Parts: sequence; structure tokens; C-alpha cells
Amino acid sequence: MNKRFLNEKQVSEIYGWPLPTLRNWRFLGRGPAYCKVGKSVRYNLTDLEDFMHRHRIVPEDRQEAAR
Repeated sequence: MNKRFLNEKQVSEIYGWPLPTLRNWRFLGRGPAYCKVGKSVRYNLTDLEDFMHRHRIVPEDRQEAAR
């Protein structure tokens, strides 16, 4: 079975973000996009990957080498 959505505990375990961080991000309107149905919070794998990609930092020396 291909899971496309993860609960916050699974996200915490996979990405290493503490649960309080995920909860704080939601409270502040930051962090990866999520879905909420009732009390259940779910994160789409694509949204998590997009979030990581948007926060990717390429050091200057690696940018120079790519030119």
C-alpha cells in the first residue's frame, strides 16, 4: 500500500522534526502544508518534499562550480 499522507508522529520520525515544532509551525501558520479533518492532522508527502525543496540552501562555492 502506497501511503501518500503521514500523521505528525510519522513526519517527526522520518524528518527528525520534534512534535512540538510541527505543532508550533501549525499554530504560527508556518511549516509544511497539512490537512486537518476533525482532530486528525495529515501531511501529504508531496507537500513535505516541496517544503524541503523550498528551504534548500546551496553554499556559494557549490553555486560557482555549477557555472
